[in-house]
Amino acid sequence: MSSVPASGAPVPGVPGTGASASVPQPGGTSGRGATRGVRRPVPPAGLGDRTVRAVSLWNIANALTMLRLVLVPGFVVLLVHDGGDDPAWRSFAWAAFSVAMITDLFDGELARRNNLVTDFGKIADPIADKAIMGAALISLSALGDLAWWVTALILVRELGITLMRFWVIKHGVIPASRGGKLKTLTQGIAVGMYVLALTGPLATARAWIMAAAVVLTLATGIDYVRQAVVLRRAGLRRAQEGTR
Repeated sequence: MSSVPASGAPVPGVPGTGASASVPQPGGTSGRGATRGVRRPVPPAGLGDRTVRAVSLWNIANALTMLRLVLVPGFVVLLVHDGGDDPAWRSFAWAAFSVAMITDLFDGELARRNNLVTDFGKIADPIADKAIMGAALISLSALGDLAWWVTALILVRELGITLMRFWVIKHGVIPASRGGKLKTLTQGIAVGMYVLALTGPLATARAWIMAAAVVLTLATGIDYVRQAVVLRRAGLRRAQEGTR
């Protein structure tokens, strides 16, 4: 009588038998050891289980920036309507200016908090800020309500600081200071009061507020120049040390 091969013993002429062979289980699994030797896809470094989401250009922060840009021509039309002599139209212009200034306080914060920062926003946001303020100053001077030297001083300072930031950007970033933020607030209040058809004590008050805005404009401008010089010198020093 021939003997039956023991379990796991090789059978002559039958491939795939023996101790090293495995019997496939239904569904392609054979218990816990079925996945041994199978390499799972490894996610890219730093991603883990997080889903990468591209920031859409059409978000609330950019929408507020676009609103400010659209308000600029409308604001100018309202301000100079009927030669700027109609208090009602100037009130409408003040409302448009106020909306533009208020949205300026929120769009950047919204973008940072909700991860909505885009290249468009980085470029358009400062342009919108300068556009509404520049349009207001030029229009007020054209109407004879504000001295041209005030408009020229503020605009030259704003343009100069913007260009200076680009000049030193490879060495570092000049952050907005508290004085700079106070300057922006004071300018906004002063210009807003000049947009309105004010008389009496309020007209006197707006002149003093504008004077304070001019002083802050000069003081913060000088401080930013100092920071830029220090930042550039430090950057050049690091570059020289790196070449040694």
